[in-house]
Amino acid sequence: MTAKPEVLQQEKGSTKTAQGNRTWVKIKQNYELYLFLLPAVLIYLIFKYFPMYGVQIAFKDFRASKGIWGSEWVGFEHFIRFFEAYNFWPIMENTILLSLYSLLFGFPIPIIVALMLNQMMAKRYKKFVQTVIYAPHFISTVVLVGMLGVFLSPNSGIVNHVITFFGGEPILFLASEGWFRPLYVLSGIWQETGFATIIYLAALAGVNPELHEAAVMDGASKWKRVRHVDIPGILPTIIILMVLALGNVMSVGFEKAYLMQTDLNYAASNIIPTYVYELGIQKAQYSFSAAIGLFNAIINVVLLVTVNRLAKKLTETSLW
Repeated sequence: MTAKPEVLQQEKGSTKTAQGNRTWVKIKQNYELYLFLLPAVLIYLIFKYFPMYGVQIAFKDFRASKGIWGSEWVGFEHFIRFFEAYNFWPIMENTILLSLYSLLFGFPIPIIVALMLNQMMAKRYKKFVQTVIYAPHFISTVVLVGMLGVFLSPNSGIVNHVITFFGGEPILFLASEGWFRPLYVLSGIWQETGFATIIYLAALAGVNPELHEAAVMDGASKWKRVRHVDIPGILPTIIILMVLALGNVMSVGFEKAYLMQTDLNYAASNIIPTYVYELGIQKAQYSFSAAIGLFNAIINVVLLVTVNRLAKKLTETSLW
C-alpha cells in the first residue's frame, strides 16, 4: 500500500522543520564565528550589492534633476552607441592586450620564484630575498608611478644616463606609445611578484615531505623533485589563481593606467576604466559610462564562468 499524499506532505514538512531546527542549533553553537563574519557581510551588502540599484541608469537617459526612477527609459541605446563608436575596437584592443600581457608575463614569475626559494638551504638569505621582493607590494600606485617618472626622466633619470653612457640617445619612456605597455607590465611584476610568491610558498609548505624523501631515495635530482613533486602539489592553487586571473581579464587597474596616461601615449593607454572615468566624471555622461562599465562587468562574469567550467572539466579543480 502506498502512503496518501497528505501523509507524504506531512512527512516532508516535518523533515524540513527538523533540518531548520538543526541549522539554528548549529548557528547558536557557533555564533562567535558568525559575529566575526558579520562585518564582512555588511561591507559587501553596503558597498557592493546596494550600489547595484543604480546600474539601471545604463538603460536610461539619466537626468540628475529627475532622479533614477524619473529618467526616461532608452533600453540598449547606450550600448549600441558604444559598439558603433569609432574608438570601440582601439579601446577593447588596449584593454585586452594590456591584461593579457600582464597575465602572460606576470603570472608564471611568482611560481618560478616560489619554487626557487623553496629549494634554498640558506634560511637567512631566503628571508632576505623574500623581504626584498615583498616590500614593493606596500608602495602605493601614486608613489610607483612617481618613481617611474624619476628613474625614466630623459634629463635626470638613471636609466637614460646609462643609455647615454653607452652612446645611445635619451628615450621619452612615459611619453612614448610603444613603451606604455612594457612599463605597465614590468612595474606590475616588480610590485606584485612578492605578494603572489607568498601564496605559492604556503602551498609548497603543504606538500608532503615524505614524497621528497622517497624521491631522494630513488635518486631524483632537485629539478626532477620540483617537476614531479612540487609542481603537482601546488597545481590546484595555480589553477584557482589562473581562473581568477582569466576572470578579470577586462579589469585592468585604473589607477596606474590613468596616472601613466599622457597626451602622447593616449592611443595605447586609453582603456575601458580610463574611458569610463573620462566620460562619467569629466564629461558627466553618467548613463553612457554606466553602460560601458556594465558591459565590461558582464564580459568578466562570462569569462569567469567559462574558464571555471573548463578547469573543472579538464583538471577537476574549480572555484565551485
